[in-house]
Amino acid sequence: MDQFRFTYGSDLSGLVWGYLFEGGAVRAVDGLTSLDLLAEAGSGRFAWLHFNLSNAASEKWLRAHLALPAEFFETLHQGSRSTRIERAGEHLIGVINDVAHDFHFDPADVSTLWIAVTPHLIVSARRTPLLSIERVRQAVDHGEPIRSPVELLTHLLRDQADVLVGIVRESVERVDLIEDNLLAGRLAHKREDLGAMRRVLVRLQRVLAPEPGALFRLLQRPPAWVAEPDVQELREATEEFSAVLSDMASLKERIKLLQEEISARVDEGSSRTLFVLTMVTVLALPINLVAGLMGMNVGGVPLAQDPQGFWIVVGLLLLVTAIGATILRRLA
Repeated sequence: MDQFRFTYGSDLSGLVWGYLFEGGAVRAVDGLTSLDLLAEAGSGRFAWLHFNLSNAASEKWLRAHLALPAEFFETLHQGSRSTRIERAGEHLIGVINDVAHDFHFDPADVSTLWIAVTPHLIVSARRTPLLSIERVRQAVDHGEPIRSPVELLTHLLRDQADVLVGIVRESVERVDLIEDNLLAGRLAHKREDLGAMRRVLVRLQRVLAPEPGALFRLLQRPPAWVAEPDVQELREATEEFSAVLSDMASLKERIKLLQEEISARVDEGSSRTLFVLTMVTVLALPINLVAGLMGMNVGGVPLAQDPQGFWIVVGLLLLVTAIGATILRRLA
């Protein structure tokens, strides 16, 4: 039986791809080859290994061949998957949530990427394909220069911010359409649609936005091997996230205002309909009352013997109805 069908797009160790960076040059390598090259004294190289955790061999290989911090393996099994980057001794570990390739405004398409960064190695692992990690790989394949593992991590953060920008832009277009229809009197969307959109944005902000406290601590006390330019790049990436989150907060407030406007218009329409029904009921009351009285099968019905009795009653009803309509119009 073909063993490859059970490796989920990776090799037998769970490695999806591996790159070795050296002096601006990049080449694809397997896991063991990259470790052998990194072990050479004064090599000045660093490697990026990306694993698929759906392959059961991945975690075993990582534990057997890489000296990664214990915190990294703990995060692989934690229930909380909030996006964060923090220091673990002289290493960096990160949990980054991102969207899958086929994301269409469904929060169920959010998946997780786990990262460990050392001075000469960056390890990333995921269970399902993610959009931002594929963007980084494509940038590497197209020869974009990356000089350090931290710069690769920053590149990933910027790509994730771009994904958030795209989601916000798509949301803005949908909200613009709803607002235009509302202003034009074509209320084709229900409040539930806006409510669902708002809930999605809240969840995306919660799972995709990095924890500010963890980033602040990292920027204040980075590991000694992290160069100052890399720290500055991380700081700028954090500022980009802050701008995107500000736009997302403004969009959520805008959706809330639209919900309130739609609710007010629906309530106004309901009140108008109820008022019309009340007017019809009040105006029909004299007719129903007289019809009930005249329909009694008893003696002494007024005007029963008068040849003009019917028209007299009709005239009185029209007069009473006209007076009632005038009063209701003034009260409206």
